[in-house]
Parts: sequence; structure tokens; C-alpha cells
Amino acid sequence: MEETIELLQQTDDEMESSGEQDVQKEKYMTFKSGDEYFGLKIEYVSEIIQYQAITAIPDTEDYMKGLINLRGKVIPVIDVCLRFKQEPFEYNDRTCIIVIDVKSTVVGLIVEKIAEVIEIQEEDILPPPTMKRGEKSQQNKYVYGIGKVGDSVKLLLDPDKLLNDEELAAMEQKGDSNIEE
Repeated sequence: MEETIELLQQTDDEMESSGEQDVQKEKYMTFKSGDEYFGLKIEYVSEIIQYQAITAIPDTEDYMKGLINLRGKVIPVIDVCLRFKQEPFEYNDRTCIIVIDVKSTVVGLIVEKIAEVIEIQEEDILPPPTMKRGEKSQQNKYVYGIGKVGDSVKLLLDPDKLLNDEELAAMEQKGDSNIEE
């Protein structure tokens, strides 16, 4: 967890020293879910917190784990592994919640572990493959590109597609009445 905080601080320091927002443009927070590594543009990441108690909400999708109270703000939390219909994993001390802000909606993403902050040049991003085989097609609808990083690839997520506006709105409304500050 400390190494994750250091990575984010390093990215913040680079942005301040250069004085440009463009520094963020090619930076991605990478994390593990199932057997794969995913990337999320750093501009969407507000913070990374340790896994904490979640208030479950009845009658929601299985991947919608519930709500957390983060410094007085109620935030819906999604388990990325379940969202991608991967095998569930047992939460442990490496499990984190990536707090992202998409279209003025703040949401937490539960991930197995944070990998690193990396830079991926635009020319190293390929469009996702178009395959329609079982569970893979489900996962690919959230991926906008494939980032080539050395000898490996990272699936780059589109946070807009990852979030279902109706479900998030319903969770936030339920959360306002369920969580006591």
C-alpha cells in the first residue's frame, strides 16, 4: 500500500514540476484483476484507499458491493473482478479501492492489487480485438484499447462504460438513507 501512495505522489510531483496537465495524458494506473492487468488513465484516479467495511445494499447486481463512507461522502463501490465475470477472489491486505471520478460521479473500484503507474505512448495503444467468445466479449466492452508495455499488454479501461448510471444513481439514493454519518 505504501508503494502505491509513493507512485501517486511521484506522479503528482512530476505534474507540479512540469506545470503541465499533459504529463498526466499518457500515465495509467495499472492493477490486477483475475489473471489480467488493466490500466486506467491516471486523470480519473482521485485516490487509492485500503479496503474497508462496505455497507451492502439489497437488490443490486452482485458486482455492486455497496457503499462506503469516505470522509463524510457516501461512495458506491464496485468489485471489478465480478463486473468482468471473473472468478471472485478473497479480499486480503493487498486489496485496494481505487476511487475514481467519472462525469462528476465518484465511485470506488475494488481491485486485487495495484501494480504500478506507467506511461503508455499513444502510438503503443491498439484498438481492442473484436472477438465474441463467451465471457471475453463481456470484458471487452469495457476496454477501449490495448497498451503495449515492453513484452506485455495492459487492457485499457473506459470508465464511462464500466459504470452503469442507473445503478449508481439508485445506489447513491439508497445510500443517503442507509448510511449514518
